Amino acid sequence: TIRPVRRSYYDPSSAPGKGVVWEWENDSGTWTPYDMDVGITIQHAYEKQHPWVDLSAIGFCYVIDFATMGQINRQTQRKRRVRRRLDMVYPLVSGALPKSQSAWPSPSPVCSSPPGEPRGLPGQRKGQETFLPPRGTEGLQPPLQGSVSPECGGRHLGGPLPPSVEGSGKGGGGAGRGTLPHRGILCFQPGPVQLLRQLLCGPWALWGRGCLLPVLTWSLLAPLRVPTVPVKNLTGSSPVNPALAGITGILMSAAGLPVCLTRPPKLVLHPPPVSKSEIQSIPGISHSCRKTTKKQAKKGKTPEEVLKKYLQKVRHPPDEDCTICMERLSAPSGYKGPQPAVKPDLVGKLVKCSHVFHLHCLVAMYNNGNKDGSLQCPTCKTIYGVKTGTQPPGKMEYHIIPHALPGHADCKTIRIIYNIPPGVQGPEHPNPGKSFTARGFPRHCYLPDSEKGRKVLKLLLVAWDRRLIFAIGTSSTTGESDTVIWNEIHHKTEFGSNLTGHGYPDINYLDNVLAELAAQGITEESLAQEKD
Repeated sequence: TIRPVRRSYYDPSSAPGKGVVWEWENDSGTWTPYDMDVGITIQHAYEKQHPWVDLSAIGFCYVIDFATMGQINRQTQRKRRVRRRLDMVYPLVSGALPKSQSAWPSPSPVCSSPPGEPRGLPGQRKGQETFLPPRGTEGLQPPLQGSVSPECGGRHLGGPLPPSVEGSGKGGGGAGRGTLPHRGILCFQPGPVQLLRQLLCGPWALWGRGCLLPVLTWSLLAPLRVPTVPVKNLTGSSPVNPALAGITGILMSAAGLPVCLTRPPKLVLHPPPVSKSEIQSIPGISHSCRKTTKKQAKKGKTPEEVLKKYLQKVRHPPDEDCTICMERLSAPSGYKGPQPAVKPDLVGKLVKCSHVFHLHCLVAMYNNGNKDGSLQCPTCKTIYGVKTGTQPPGKMEYHIIPHALPGHADCKTIRIIYNIPPGVQGPEHPNPGKSFTARGFPRHCYLPDSEKGRKVLKLLLVAWDRRLIFAIGTSSTTGESDTVIWNEIHHKTEFGSNLTGHGYPDINYLDNVLAELAAQGITEESLAQEKD
């Protein structure tokens, strides 16, 4: 299979040009670099000495706080550490910026030089601009030094050429011993390291210009003068093409470099096959399947009656702003939408967290929400009542399988299978009456069958019953709208690897998911409430 690739060039004054890389701390405690465009945005705000930068403008619901060097999720308020590195400098390379950044073969022959053109690298001109090659070339040598010889006068690295090549040149000056038989071939004089770089970094470009065959012939002769190094770690069956492995070993040996080809790690999403007789129910949890249907909001209570349970009236408002309408609490509410049946100048205090708001604003906020009899403080996210979500109907299965997760070799594994079919959105969803999709179902998730793992499962069952695990919205992965998405409660979907960050080992995962459940109002107290 042949696929196109591309490389990007960055200005020396940009973040990659200065060697600046921004990274965030993942759940396993290691650091993950932001995408290049995100890092450039963060660095631009940092250089402007902004106190923070909101990434929602480029499609991410995060705020980067430079004072605390933290990343804040705008929906869950979860914080992660970020850091700025200065040791990732890209090498500067001189050359004309290509019109296309694609490395797909080009049909236009650009190897030959027109009459009167200065000798040098293809496309090289006086007054060239400086650009940066993509990451991965930092450890290679400086730019190639060579010449384009339209008269085939370039010299071989050393030693006689085979009879099929020797003396076959054409052109005004002819081609004698030690020359290449094609017009416009790049003839590199310094040595095999430069040849290796050209072959590994630009084979598609050479192939597309009809130059790969003579260069490969040349490269295969060069190792005759350089001791070879064995290619290791290729025992047994391997997806690596043997011919490709052999050529790679020859080229690396020609450069005098040690060669060690290894298989890339594989993505292991699912465990080995499990028979029905090996599947076990989970002790302490009845049944092995839960189904949900649309729960109707409690009727018969007005928003004012609901809020009355969680509020105390304030006769003398403090001299501060209402964080909902941003007007002073001593002035009437600034809410301009549909007017609730509450006087705009009344002020109330939430009983648990003591935050103060206009009653008018709180009623409007409740009417714009799920209207399930619960309320969440917009300032500190404290939940009053039982919070429910808008998860569409579906099924949740759970059982024990006789395999261990990486990092949990002392116990078996709890497997959870979620299955939600596509359907039509209800009145509580973003676009009532419009169909929604459900991609990737059934979704398999995994927990260790330990004491804490079973605790997490019990709380996930509460979250499922309260319709909080999934929602309908826009996928952050594909950009598709009106589809089923995760609802800020992270699950592990890789069984035997952690290549995507959604697998094991991850020593902090169980604690992190307990914190995410608590942010949705689901704690051990919730288990007692469900029994009641």
